[in-house]
Amino acid sequence: MTRLHLTGRVVVAAVLAIAAALLLDRWAYATLRWPEIYQHDYGRLLRVMGFWPTWTVVAAAVWLAERRRAPRPGPRLSRALLLALAPALGGLGAELFKMLIRRERPGLTGGAYVFRSWSQHFFSTADLGLPSGHAMVAFAGAALAARAFPGSGPVWYLLAAGCALTRVLDGAHFLSDVVLGAVAGIGIAAALWRWGQGPPS
Repeated sequence: MTRLHLTGRVVVAAVLAIAAALLLDRWAYATLRWPEIYQHDYGRLLRVMGFWPTWTVVAAAVWLAERRRAPRPGPRLSRALLLALAPALGGLGAELFKMLIRRERPGLTGGAYVFRSWSQHFFSTADLGLPSGHAMVAFAGAALAARAFPGSGPVWYLLAAGCALTRVLDGAHFLSDVVLGAVAGIGIAAALWRWGQGPPS
């Protein structure tokens, strides 16, 4: 399978996932609710996967390990730097998307889609939910970590998915908010990895 065909399949899968999430939004908001999720340690653990400083700690640990090794040849960025950059770009990208899409959080609207006027606080993303910043940061970090450390992907993706799920359970986001955040975060990590590490051998 050529890279072009693989990319096409990934894009189709991403579009279908977002479309399915949009169809399930109202059901998920009404059914998947657990407001006490963040009162438990595991809920808080999952949420901080969408917190950029969490990934800077991971990046710092990787940097400490990498500095003991001989530098690799070629104009590549270190895995530690990429691990810090991917979630940061995910968070910034989420804020930009929110300003452009302008859909409010479901808790403010009783689960209905409400879009804020362009003339109302254009540069403020307060109470805007599409995409979920936590999900986008978590999946950008997870996708980058999975590429940086082959074989570790299931752990990172489970943590990122758990982060996204807690945002839905808390009622802070629609299902489509976190799905779009996941798709965009993975895309950012893939592009950053290819730019920073070069094409695969």
